[in-house]
Amino acid sequence: MIDNLPAVRKDVMTRLAEASTSRKSPMHTPVVATADADARIMVLRHFDPDDWTLRFHTDVRSPKASVIGDGAPIGVLFYDSDSKVQIRCRGTGRIEAHTERVQQFWEASDRFARRCYLGAPPGEHRDEPSSGLPAWIEGARPTEEELKPAQQNFGALIVEIDTIDWYFLSSAGHRRALLGRHDAKWVTP
Repeated sequence: MIDNLPAVRKDVMTRLAEASTSRKSPMHTPVVATADADARIMVLRHFDPDDWTLRFHTDVRSPKASVIGDGAPIGVLFYDSDSKVQIRCRGTGRIEAHTERVQQFWEASDRFARRCYLGAPPGEHRDEPSSGLPAWIEGARPTEEELKPAQQNFGALIVEIDTIDWYFLSSAGHRRALLGRHDAKWVTP
């Protein structure tokens, strides 16, 4: 059991770094909640421990993109059921699109993953179940040329973390700590 605040901080930083690079990490797909109380599972693409930012990829046509825009409150919930650790991050999210940096994110992504941006806008009504993808790309890996029209729909959700709430569940007694960038304190669970 972790019993000191520097160890809590190290645990959080290690878990978030692993979550951003390993598909096998239980924290790779956290719940992201927007200010309109909508929540969804998203894939964590990057965590920067120096500036406390999280990065997710998103379709700029999605409803969450318009809710978040240039800045809105965001909550991100990570959970590892095996180790019984919950990490809640609160901060400000913003949608970034059509920049050099987003171009680099696009190019670093797998073509198969990028194909989802070829589809219809998220939330579009359908008469029957549909991925929204054009029939010609269902189940196929597109070429770079075929992906060109999709790039305009690609963006990044950048979350600047203000506080991190670390919670450890234990039958011996739960533990909870609140972390800021330069401070930390124990709180009752």
